[in-house]
Amino acid sequence: MNRWINPLALTLLAFTANPGFSQTIQRPAPRDVLPGRLVITQPPEATLDGQPARLSPGARIRGTNHLLVLSGSVVGQNLPVVYKKDPLGLVHEAWILTEDEYAEVTKPAPTPSNPEALKQFIDLLALVFLRRP
Repeated sequence: MNRWINPLALTLLAFTANPGFSQTIQRPAPRDVLPGRLVITQPPEATLDGQPARLSPGARIRGTNHLLVLSGSVVGQNLPVVYKKDPLGLVHEAWILTEDEYAEVTKPAPTPSNPEALKQFIDLLALVFLRRP
């Protein structure tokens, strides 16, 4: 048992002593999402671009720092987001954007019928998520 202590300690030291190790992870931009304005009225009730919506059971809302945000903590706030719905039409995932990111992402007005604008939206979204720490 003692012979495993030194190699294990060196391995742990190598991973914890390297400050750049945690910074090498790049988070990819989410796929199949649409931009919108999300207002949580009373969880799981919400409005999405002024239309009634509902959060799915287990819905995930991620903040600008990529951490989960509880729906109860953002009640009444008008949040610029990109979101994904589940097969039942409930909002399942949402990523909160800053106002500048939202303005940049919504410039091309992405729609499924406009493939060029949709491609431009996906490219801009990738740039937004690559710039984040």
